[in-house]
Amino acid sequence: MQLSSTNILLTIVIIWLALLNIYLFKAVAGYKKITHGTQNLNLEQILDLLFKKVDLSEKRMAQQAEEVAKLEMANRLNIQKHALMRFNPFEDTGGDQSFVAAFLDGENNGIVISSLHTRSGTRVYAKNVTAGKADSHQFSKEEKEVVEKAARRV
Repeated sequence: MQLSSTNILLTIVIIWLALLNIYLFKAVAGYKKITHGTQNLNLEQILDLLFKKVDLSEKRMAQQAEEVAKLEMANRLNIQKHALMRFNPFEDTGGDQSFVAAFLDGENNGIVISSLHTRSGTRVYAKNVTAGKADSHQFSKEEKEVVEKAARRV
């Protein structure tokens, strides 16, 4: 049996219409997905609302980025780094009962506290640290070591 050109053309048209219907159903499903939750709005109004929401989100993200930057700058001034070292400064005392502690901010400014324990008592000293260096008084070997150790922390 031989197919006529009319039957071939009709088959092609039916296949073409089926493909168009599939494309149309996908387009309508996408439209319904976009317009879900909106009432009596056309596509232009819906897209306008979406663009406004995107603009608002971008503004909020920029504000949050500014706030994070401010918080990071403020946090640089908080104590972030510390180190502790125990040692025995004198031969006549037993154990490592003396210590040095350093407390630094993000810019390596802060204090170093030394406690020297002897048989007759304990003495405590505090010195300022600026940019990881002694501010007005020289550091002892232990103080310098503990400040450097604290400054290396991230």
